[in-house]
Amino acid sequence: MKRTGERVLTAAGGFNPTWQRHVAAYALADGFLPPGRLLDVGCGIGHSYHLLDPRETVGLDISPDALEGQQRETVVADMRELPFEDGEFAAVLSVQSMEHVPDPERVVAEVARVLEPGGTAMFVTPNRLTLGRPDEIIDPYHFREFDHAELKEVCEEYFPQVEIHGLFGSPRYMEIVLEERAKLDRLLAKDPLRLRRLVPIRTKQWLYDAVLLRNREKPDPRAAAIEVSDFFLADTDLPEALDVCAVCRRAAA
Repeated sequence: MKRTGERVLTAAGGFNPTWQRHVAAYALADGFLPPGRLLDVGCGIGHSYHLLDPRETVGLDISPDALEGQQRETVVADMRELPFEDGEFAAVLSVQSMEHVPDPERVVAEVARVLEPGGTAMFVTPNRLTLGRPDEIIDPYHFREFDHAELKEVCEEYFPQVEIHGLFGSPRYMEIVLEERAKLDRLLAKDPLRLRRLVPIRTKQWLYDAVLLRNREKPDPRAAAIEVSDFFLADTDLPEALDVCAVCRRAAA
């Protein structure tokens, strides 16, 4: 698949920190999700579903190319219209996916529908307060971003029990993040009138991909050193989290 800012496809070069952050979300989710059949919503290329073993996982994505070659059951579908019966799964996991649709409430509603009574879902999504700008979506592949309170509010519409956690990075990971934020600051300073709002979305995506590939193609020893162990979950300082994570439980029958 073509490398873009839409999906995590490789751990090569400067892409490794983002890759490890996604893998860490799967590794950390394992302790929250019950045994049984699990739906991996917006799974992309399925780089980390093995971390959920021995559960039977089903990968779902809107892209057939992303699902090609995965050694498990996969389904091509829109996460807002899940092609499954009510109560079909013991668990559902959504990592960095709900922000890619304009109406994520439909995703949460569908996930609640396909969960069995007493089942658990986990949504992991970038924290809008730390990702780009709190008042502006910079990533042109995102439609809606959340802070911890907003994510909890959406989930509580469909689940009686919602816990919010934050995913945080080690000092060496945050060093890279802070450098990227400084680069973003310098870039956005060239557009003080925010004329970028008038640029068509396809053009924004092309520009975003061009900058991303230019910045991450070069070998970077610091980026290569990042591992899954550089990430952890915490329940404090949630406005400073990299990602916000909602653990949602359906009522038992």
